[in-house]
Amino acid sequence: MGSRGRPRGRRGSERDPEPEPEPEVVEAPPQPEGGRAERRRLARRVRRRRRTRRAGELPLLVVVALCIALLLKTFLVQAFFIPSGSMEQTIRIGDRVLVDKLTPWFGSKVERGDVVVFKDPGGWLKGEAARPGKDPVVVKQIKQTLTFIGLLPSANEQDLIKRVIGVGGDTVTCCDSRGRITVNGTPLDEPYVNPGNAPSEIRFEVKVPRGRLFVMGDHRANSADSRYHLDEGFQGTIDENGVVGRAVVIAWPYAHWRQLEQPATFRTVPDQARRGRRGRGGRRRGTPFA
Repeated sequence: MGSRGRPRGRRGSERDPEPEPEPEVVEAPPQPEGGRAERRRLARRVRRRRRTRRAGELPLLVVVALCIALLLKTFLVQAFFIPSGSMEQTIRIGDRVLVDKLTPWFGSKVERGDVVVFKDPGGWLKGEAARPGKDPVVVKQIKQTLTFIGLLPSANEQDLIKRVIGVGGDTVTCCDSRGRITVNGTPLDEPYVNPGNAPSEIRFEVKVPRGRLFVMGDHRANSADSRYHLDEGFQGTIDENGVVGRAVVIAWPYAHWRQLEQPATFRTVPDQARRGRRGRGGRRRGTPFA
């Protein structure tokens, strides 16, 4: 009884409390030395690297663009400068025309009524083109570079531009009783001829050889075309292989913009000549004009 108030020992149910776990310490990622200033330096370094990489890519992009332009000029489309008035009023002096160079690669043949650019067969350019004035040295070199890659039309190409009147096998004659040129006996209605010009002041009859073309300018009184070479080989016709391409559009100036399509009058011309007579070479009259 004397020990009733004094517990001799702890009961099994009265254990010491479990120790509380220590809070987990999360370590922050290491910060670069210098703090915010160092981060700014790193960001500037990254931007400099990006600018350097872009600057290194720029010459490559320029080279690729120039190669594409050169390919377009060589195989697809080329711009040409018109220095003479032989195709007025259809195409005027100073106009720039775009020439389709692609379709001949797929076997497309030149057709009657097409306006074509072709290499000088020999001596045709004498007095034909009024050459532009000379540029300063630096400007001239820049223009030559841009012309070479096709971004500017050339004013110095040894090329001419005319309309095809007859193709191989055709008989082209001037003129019928009403003063019209005929192809295979079919008279041509030529609204594209420069106002005030007769269809031709030169009389001729030409049987166009196979693979050749008889060409004339729309400004008949100002075009040294096939009519002025009748006494030469092939009666003034040009070789189809000398054709650079077909002019499809006047691109500049904008006020002169227009498509160059085949006139409707040529669609009525039969492919076979109605007359079996052999063509005779005519004689030239007057002095050739540009």
